[in-house]
Amino acid sequence: MRTTNTSVGSIIYNRENYTNKQLQELYKLILKPRLIEEKMLILLRQGKISKWFSGIGQEAISVGVTNAINFDEYILPLHRNLGVFTSRNIPLHRLFSQWQGKKSGFTKGRDRSFHFGTQEYKIVGMISHLGPQMGVANGIALADLLKKSPKVTTVFSGDGGTSEGDFHEALNVAAVWNLPVLFCIENNGYGLSTPSSQQFKCENIADKGIGYGIESHIINGNNILEVHTKVSEIAKSVRENPRPVLIEFKTFRMRGHEEASGNKYVPTELLEKWAFNDPVTNFQAFLRKENILSEEMELLMKQEIVHEIHEHLKIAFAEEEISSTINNELEDVYKHVNYIETKPSIKTSNIRLVDAISQGLKQCMEKHTNLIIMGQDIADYGGVFKITEGFLDKFGAEKIRNTPICESSIIETAFGLSINGFKSVVELQFSDFVTSGFNPVINLLAKSYYRWNQNSDIVLRMPCGADIGAGPFHSQTNEAWFTKTPGLKVVYPAFPYDAKGLLATAIEDTNPVLFFEHKALYRSIYQEVPDDYYTIPFGKAALVETGFDITIISYGAGVHWALKEVKEHQISADIIDLRTLQPLDTESIYTSVKKTGKVLILQEDTLFGGIASDISALINENCFNYLDAPIKRVGSIETPIPFAKNLENMYLPKSKLYSEILNVLNY
Repeated sequence: MRTTNTSVGSIIYNRENYTNKQLQELYKLILKPRLIEEKMLILLRQGKISKWFSGIGQEAISVGVTNAINFDEYILPLHRNLGVFTSRNIPLHRLFSQWQGKKSGFTKGRDRSFHFGTQEYKIVGMISHLGPQMGVANGIALADLLKKSPKVTTVFSGDGGTSEGDFHEALNVAAVWNLPVLFCIENNGYGLSTPSSQQFKCENIADKGIGYGIESHIINGNNILEVHTKVSEIAKSVRENPRPVLIEFKTFRMRGHEEASGNKYVPTELLEKWAFNDPVTNFQAFLRKENILSEEMELLMKQEIVHEIHEHLKIAFAEEEISSTINNELEDVYKHVNYIETKPSIKTSNIRLVDAISQGLKQCMEKHTNLIIMGQDIADYGGVFKITEGFLDKFGAEKIRNTPICESSIIETAFGLSINGFKSVVELQFSDFVTSGFNPVINLLAKSYYRWNQNSDIVLRMPCGADIGAGPFHSQTNEAWFTKTPGLKVVYPAFPYDAKGLLATAIEDTNPVLFFEHKALYRSIYQEVPDDYYTIPFGKAALVETGFDITIISYGAGVHWALKEVKEHQISADIIDLRTLQPLDTESIYTSVKKTGKVLILQEDTLFGGIASDISALINENCFNYLDAPIKRVGSIETPIPFAKNLENMYLPKSKLYSEILNVLNY
């Protein structure tokens, strides 16, 4: 009768339910990343790779967890989880090319090391900010729930990463929505050089699960059999009974955060203690002790792995340095959309801007069976502006999802949904609140397609704008924060007809779109709007007034301010409603400027750093010889938006618009 528990060093191995062959295979799996790392450290010293984040001492977690879940289940590793990638059998030459920034890698040389994902291997790599991974995992898991697919999503974080707000938000959302996510926390005692005692007060990270009402476990992260056995059991249970589980793996990082930083800050006795608990050498000793692994067998394993490393390095080193063109780089910022316009019907109704958006959103829900709407108070309450009123009854709670107050995690969740085949619309209650989710917008949604070919099929609805007496935190028109960022599309309609058609286009588009809706226009502007579904192409401005003496360029509420002045004072002007700011219709702008020779660009936002400045520069660069006067930019004064009505009126550019138009005309 064979023994099930065997002690080696301070690790107790329980081989129950494992055959000798399975144990040998696990050893080969844990040995492989160790041998690769040892080679990479040599290449790093030789200057053949630029950076290395060592996972030596933590291999049992990556290998044990990855082999405990199914190949078709998503896993979201960090930068020292090499064992995840090797366990998913990614060809080594592709990993080596990735680390050298070559074409056969996964990012076309655009991102380094493990900062990549691959749908082929169901791996979603990290960004440097660490925490967003957990929210992304929620979205992937939510998609599986909606598909009625019994799967788990596994996401890694370190002990340092649990200090981020993303950790709190992700666990809270996962708990509230019963999402099948394994939150795997590798507690190696340090966040770079900062010890855990300076990161959190509780004894164990697993203790935090209590606060979220979720199950948690502590596992010896250096014992590959314990990792593999317990995670297999937990994953099986979660597939049958979907819920989040927090798993803390006690382990240690034997080398520096990355090689340049070293580990001199770690006490010698601590390094010696954990060296004694090495996950590879202890598992080897266990297998030898149990007569499962012979010296000859181990030698053959090592020879096979070393040969594989050597041969695949030859392939990677032989590959040419990455090359590209400016056009190729620009073409990969956005996923190509094969846009086919849906023409409007003849039958129309006279409705408000708010009604047009609500109607358009409802028709999009009917058209796209994989569309999910998320946001604060959007379900029973119908949203603070009542745009989703009645949606819950019509489409159900699975698709119309109230969220906790956590903009960052919900935007990350939307990205996870996109990875797993769903479209989403996220309602930011006010566009001002996007600051709480700025990181995922700028660093996930905007960059992921360029980095690793993963699009973000997401629309962020952004109720915005002043002139309603709402003060500094509910009145901003903050489009310029996003027009600056490659990878995002920015839409800003001024009329009900445009709002409905452009929203449909935004949702059809498979790139991230920020859809700005001016609150002051919601219930003040009426227009005849087609009753049925239709789309309006991006990048096409509307000429809402024609004339010969001046071109006025604006968007949102500014279009209505300009129309009022032009009609009231009988000015002969072209008024261009941009409608979309990214992409921008420069052709319409240049055509009008060449006709009138005089230009005023109006924005509601404060002037400095706004889109008016970029449009002005473009006109100067492309139409200078046609100008009969300096270009005039008009915007709000350089202060936050005040609450009191007389102060708000002074802040906004409306009162000075006519005089500024006259100044240009009289130049």
